[in-house]
Amino acid sequence: MVRLVLFDIDGTLIHSGGAGVRAFGRAFAMEFGLPHGTEQLRFAGRTDSGLVREFLTLHGVPATAENFRRFCDCYVHWLDHHLHELAGGACPGVGEWLSALGALPEPPVLGLLTGNIRLGAQIKLRHYGLWSPFCTGGFGDDHEDRNEIARIAHVRGSRSFGRPLHGEEILVIGDTPLDIACGRAIGARCLAVATGGSKLDELEAHRADWAIPDLTHLAPAEACR
Repeated sequence: MVRLVLFDIDGTLIHSGGAGVRAFGRAFAMEFGLPHGTEQLRFAGRTDSGLVREFLTLHGVPATAENFRRFCDCYVHWLDHHLHELAGGACPGVGEWLSALGALPEPPVLGLLTGNIRLGAQIKLRHYGLWSPFCTGGFGDDHEDRNEIARIAHVRGSRSFGRPLHGEEILVIGDTPLDIACGRAIGARCLAVATGGSKLDELEAHRADWAIPDLTHLAPAEACR
């Protein structure tokens, strides 16, 4: 039985209308004087900290803790701003899935497994009324590597049970092959949804336990039994 469900955010829980990418661009331009900085970056399935390091390195800017802080402080300001001006929302079936998970006879703990920095994740999900169900997780400011973030989320989620959870007790839900890979890194079950960065046939090729068009195509009770 699944005890812990870990959700990716962008393309899995929500679409932000491009708010995150725009906020990245604004932060790079304002803090480092480097406009048009996002064109060379691939965002899907990546971590915020890894993207910032890649950008700074590409432009010969030292990837210091201070420069990361400067970026993040500016980024979260513009993220909040752009969320209010761009159309976005929850992906199909997300609200129903979260409600159904809470209604299971033994509801699992819900967490996040995301490349977003924690404050960025909170700003995005609060904006769409989806922050409150999540009580644990791993974030992009925990580590640059998604597999390590998965291990951190595993450890944190296990604390709710007072013991290490077995892989089959964890369900990872995401929209890219990188989400499948980080689920496999902790031995978890993997549910891939084609609502974000990858097409359904690509997700099927990476052998998730389930690969579906969106969350309306699978009942939580089936995935969590």
